[in-house]
Amino acid sequence: MHLSKIEGEQIAITDSLEKDPEIESYIKPFRDNIQKDLDSVLAYSADTYTKTDGEFNTAIGNFMADAVFSESKPIFKSRTGHDIDMVLLNHGGIRSILSKGNVTKRTVFELMPFENSVVVAALKGTQIKKMIHYLADTKKAHPVSNFKLVIDQNFDVVEAKINGNEIYEDSIYYVATNDYLCNGGDNMSFFKPNDSVYVLNYKIRNVLMDKFMKLDTVKPVMDDRFIQVNR
Repeated sequence: MHLSKIEGEQIAITDSLEKDPEIESYIKPFRDNIQKDLDSVLAYSADTYTKTDGEFNTAIGNFMADAVFSESKPIFKSRTGHDIDMVLLNHGGIRSILSKGNVTKRTVFELMPFENSVVVAALKGTQIKKMIHYLADTKKAHPVSNFKLVIDQNFDVVEAKINGNEIYEDSIYYVATNDYLCNGGDNMSFFKPNDSVYVLNYKIRNVLMDKFMKLDTVKPVMDDRFIQVNR
């Protein structure tokens, strides 16, 4: 007895497939509960915001980075005794617009469909300098918080500060980001090597939900945290 042939056919999953009433009856209460939860309102967005609104910083990107900073900072402080110095996320991680009107849990899943979590990397000032040049060279509005970067028309660095202070090569800075970037995603190789990485077990999606629930109306703005000047 030997296997001589394997045959198969592709069956497309379309609306034309008949539903199994027994399976549908079993799934329906779970589906209805999930839909109800996803439609629960967290806040109200005063306008529509997208990741293409600005060249080097955007309102939605600023909001997300600031949310990671404010919501993760007390957790990190209580566990380590250290403060988060700054936040860096990635422009490509913003997967949807934030539309004017009610902000629901469904909105948050659309903004952040990935399972990325907050991690805090302890970086030396020399690595921060590499990060600065990465941001200047990529010319993208990667979301940052508690950090200021000014570049000129040639994309050379004019000013770079963390928490309003100069950056020193021998100092250690605690940078909150997501696990994907910390592992080198988006070519952010400056995260390695690092002195320590602290895993907060706090998903970016949950960060956003927690932040939205603390707000009545969301009005993020573009500012001067990452800009280009004529010089």
